[in-house]
Amino acid sequence: MHKKLFIPGPVEVRPEVLEQMAQPLIGHRSKEASSLQKRISNNLRKVFFTNSEILLSTTSGSGLMEGAIRSCTAKRAAVFSVGAFGKRWYDMAVSNNVPADLFEVEMGQAINAEMVNDVLKTGKYDLIAVTHNETSTGVMNPIDEIGEIVKKYDDIIFIVDAVSSAAGTKIEVDKWGIDICITSSQKALGLPPGISLCTFSQRAKERAEKVKNRGTYLDLLSLYNYIQKKDYQYPSTPSISHMFALDYQLDYILNKEGLENRFNRHLELAKVVRNWAKKYFDLFADENHLSNTLTTVKNTRNIDISELNKELGKRGFVISNGYGSLKDKTFRIAHMADCTMEDLEELLVNINDILGLD
Repeated sequence: MHKKLFIPGPVEVRPEVLEQMAQPLIGHRSKEASSLQKRISNNLRKVFFTNSEILLSTTSGSGLMEGAIRSCTAKRAAVFSVGAFGKRWYDMAVSNNVPADLFEVEMGQAINAEMVNDVLKTGKYDLIAVTHNETSTGVMNPIDEIGEIVKKYDDIIFIVDAVSSAAGTKIEVDKWGIDICITSSQKALGLPPGISLCTFSQRAKERAEKVKNRGTYLDLLSLYNYIQKKDYQYPSTPSISHMFALDYQLDYILNKEGLENRFNRHLELAKVVRNWAKKYFDLFADENHLSNTLTTVKNTRNIDISELNKELGKRGFVISNGYGSLKDKTFRIAHMADCTMEDLEELLVNINDILGLD
């Protein structure tokens, strides 16, 4: 039996999208491949509200995260973390010999713009890395407010992990001053895992030109220069099948569902889960900074989450236990991509039935 996925990724993928991946392949050096990539890039600019170039990578979002911090840190990176995935960005920097410092806040809390200003005014840093949506805690950071702080400093490159939020909530890349905004296919975009993408500003390009050891496969400047020179083709073979699916899904998002409608649907789904959580359990994250794509629920009833998931599995559903140190203390319900209100209400009715909640 297939279990409907209410986990932070991969997500449920519409059958029509999956069918696109079964299309016959085309040569990645063909005019058709260039046209496909141009169309994808132009549509992604609309999703991200940007005029920046778009880069694709046949990796998960972690690939472009690693590429961004390695390609664009000339002096020292300031990594701000509100949970497991912010910490991972710091670990990537250290393992790539990129000078970096980690600034953490209490789990469940968001990053404060004042805190960012205090760090940047030291003059020690030329890059800031922030997780927009932390799926371990259910926090959505105020990257618009953070962006306003970063704008005060001419030499700071602003890179954002929007892996679990892009296409599920509005991110105005240019307005907020984001240089590199990263996401991947298996979250709110509603595709199978295997491809990631990012915006890449002129400022990011100019910074990367000053960084010597940017790596090879994940060198963002190399990706950028190649697509300029080769008319939107890539130095190594991309996943054409994912590109077919992405092209199809972007048309659906922009022209059938509508971008604002998609953002509003995610918010309405989030409100339903938040209200349910507050009625029967509690929310883990600060209520002023809640994620619109995933809710982390505090396990105030001390239920056996593994047992709940086992019973849900028999009924065709799956949710997520807490992540890392939050395992069994929390559980997570994702409501992203093409999840419908009907899907979500069906899940909650079954949880209530299993747990005997009125």
